[in-house]
Amino acid sequence: MKRTHLNSFIILFLLACCSFSCSKLLEQEPKNSTYLEKYWQNARDCESALAGNYALVRNALAFRNSYYMYGDAIAKNYFVIDYNGDGLEGIQNGDFSFTYNVNDFGNWTRYFKAITMSNTILEQVPKVPEDNLAKDVDDVQDYRNRVMGQALFLRAFTYFVMTRIWGDVPLVTEFYENPLEAPELPRSTKAEVMQQIEKDCHEAAKLLDWGYGSNTGGIAVTASRGSVYALLAHLYLWRGTTLNAASGGTVNMNDINSADTTISALLANGGYRLTDTAQYYNTFIGRSPEGIFELNISEDQFEGSSSGIGMEFLRGDQYIKYKGDYARMAVRPEYFSRHFRKGQTVNDTMDVRFQKGFDYRDDSRPLCRKYSNIIYRNPGVKLDPYMSNNMIIFRLSDMMLLQAEIALYKGDNAKALQVINFFRTRNNTAALDMPSNAEELMYEYILERGKELFLEGHLFYDMVRTRAYSYIVDWLTDQRYAREGFYWPVDPRLFRGNKFLQQTTYWRGKI
Repeated sequence: MKRTHLNSFIILFLLACCSFSCSKLLEQEPKNSTYLEKYWQNARDCESALAGNYALVRNALAFRNSYYMYGDAIAKNYFVIDYNGDGLEGIQNGDFSFTYNVNDFGNWTRYFKAITMSNTILEQVPKVPEDNLAKDVDDVQDYRNRVMGQALFLRAFTYFVMTRIWGDVPLVTEFYENPLEAPELPRSTKAEVMQQIEKDCHEAAKLLDWGYGSNTGGIAVTASRGSVYALLAHLYLWRGTTLNAASGGTVNMNDINSADTTISALLANGGYRLTDTAQYYNTFIGRSPEGIFELNISEDQFEGSSSGIGMEFLRGDQYIKYKGDYARMAVRPEYFSRHFRKGQTVNDTMDVRFQKGFDYRDDSRPLCRKYSNIIYRNPGVKLDPYMSNNMIIFRLSDMMLLQAEIALYKGDNAKALQVINFFRTRNNTAALDMPSNAEELMYEYILERGKELFLEGHLFYDMVRTRAYSYIVDWLTDQRYAREGFYWPVDPRLFRGNKFLQQTTYWRGKI
């Protein structure tokens, strides 16, 4: 389906339909039935709402680069954030209680806007008159399936993001024509939330195809069955390793096996292929052969970012004209010494990812250049720079590396090493010999994830899943892990008027 650029009318529609206050979970300006009947009339209305759904998900993840703050920054020893008065630097020491951070990163309002739009689409699309749709589409039922399948995926994905951040969250799957009448809800357990995610994924998979057919413009930036399977794989691994963290954290092998079969099906049917390392940067511009799901941030549609995560690392005229020699964020030199080792028996510094992914590598403040596709809106004098790199959510390399993790849980060390060495040799680095034990092999796996997926929103969750946090995330002790201290607090402003909400267990008495 073609992703339309939202005009001002649609933006106003979304804001009206999806506005929230701090005191009421689903408090929105009510729209009467006449308004709804006038809007949901044809395929254009459906496409506009769906494009809005994607935009709301993107806006939630892009806000203050939160997707990378949750997934990478708090892992601490990958990159550093300089003090700038907004509290970002504090989260790297495991202190999420700074006022700015609690108010922004502890507030789930933006995510519920996206969920509300998904719920609206799922309620209204089946009601659009068939004759009206038939004027614009060849197969009405197939069209409804594709729209609803994407809405289901976006709801599932949004809830997955939320449950990894907060654990227990309110579960809303109903559409409310008058949101002021919607009930206030407590936080559902993470087990219930993940069960709903799994259900939505299975329903979405039935409605979506593996490929995109003639819709080449939708490749990777609209959900396909492959996107659903990638989400399911991550869901199973997260649930299978973290659901019982507070009671000892045993691994649920049923979920691990489900992740295994899901990834196998994705690899067999998805049609994805790895990007040639000679075209390294194309992966991060977006829509590469290995892209499974991405959020569109392309200047081709004037949707580039002037404050995206890549902009925070780039410095010097070589990357952004007139930027100067300072960037707020920088790669930690110890990240290089840990991940790209150089010694008598190993030399990882010729690794493609080391050579192409970073610059100023011998400097005290190296930069990450994964996201350096800069386009100037005033190209004549190189002013008004915008980053035109999609937000990469799921890609083939991620799925393939997860096979090593699954193998480690199953005790198949030989397969795990095979996967790790595939990525090493593919990136111009010598294969490893078998480590002396499974713990060392898990560490090598974490290093490989850290090299391949640096600044892609995965690294902290990898630490939590595998319990390898002690190597890299020093503030996450075993005691804090057992108390589920890897979850975020909830903004206390959300409690106003909702007597059912409670603070995240670890943060009670701290916020």
